[in-house]
Amino acid sequence: MNSSRLLISRQSRRCLFDRASQSSAPVSRSAAQRIVTRPSSSNKSSTAAAAFSSAQPAAAAAASAVLLSTAFLYTSRNDLSQCSVTPQLGAEPTMLSPATEPKTGILFPRLCNGMTFVGCGVRVKYGFVKVYAVGTYMDPLAMSVIKDQEKPQLQKALLDPNYPRTIRIVMNRSLSIEKYTAAIIEALEPRMKGQDLDSLEEFKKLNPPVDLIEGAEMEMTVRGDTLLYKNAVGGIGQIRSGVFTSALCDVFYGAEAVSPGHLEDVLKGVKKL
Repeated sequence: MNSSRLLISRQSRRCLFDRASQSSAPVSRSAAQRIVTRPSSSNKSSTAAAAFSSAQPAAAAAASAVLLSTAFLYTSRNDLSQCSVTPQLGAEPTMLSPATEPKTGILFPRLCNGMTFVGCGVRVKYGFVKVYAVGTYMDPLAMSVIKDQEKPQLQKALLDPNYPRTIRIVMNRSLSIEKYTAAIIEALEPRMKGQDLDSLEEFKKLNPPVDLIEGAEMEMTVRGDTLLYKNAVGGIGQIRSGVFTSALCDVFYGAEAVSPGHLEDVLKGVKKL
């Protein structure tokens, strides 16, 4: 047999193996090997290809199977990788790269708590201190009814806590937990108009007395009157208050949102769901 490397595509192997399996007169492996290695009377160095042409169809098919098995052993890993199916142009990617908040470089995964990323921004204090990056994840199914509406209708929907979403906060700098909770409560309290203020104390208790470091993450998942909160150390708790969740939505999506850039990005992203 010619010792040169035999390169056969996966499609060719499949076709020839199928042909061998459909033969009505199976031939043993040893017989097939004799057919392959039998020297020709005219040229003892003739290749297995000559045996194929002279053998009966059933024997040739069996010999094909033996040759293909040998070829498979000679096929390198690189060759095997080249046999994989090439995705068609325009096909949906199987994995999506994370989104980057441009002013901080903080990354946001495309999925969070089963919801889809729609936009991000940065919370700036005193005009120049980039405190944290914030991203929003929405339920595509819930937003499918209103995503094609105009900006005022979309913003009205974002203010409604009955549209599920996760608000993900990633610290851009270290901050004491007291300052973090104080800033959130300072933003929430005037929006709650004196109602259900006990929920603010509940929120404080959901954050352990551990200062936040750069990169610390908090997640606030809003579903109607329920807030599911994941603190910076991974602890999970909840608050049941429609007043609280409505105020929280106003903090991030209202006319005086704490991060206008985040709101604008979310409004654009919702239309792409």
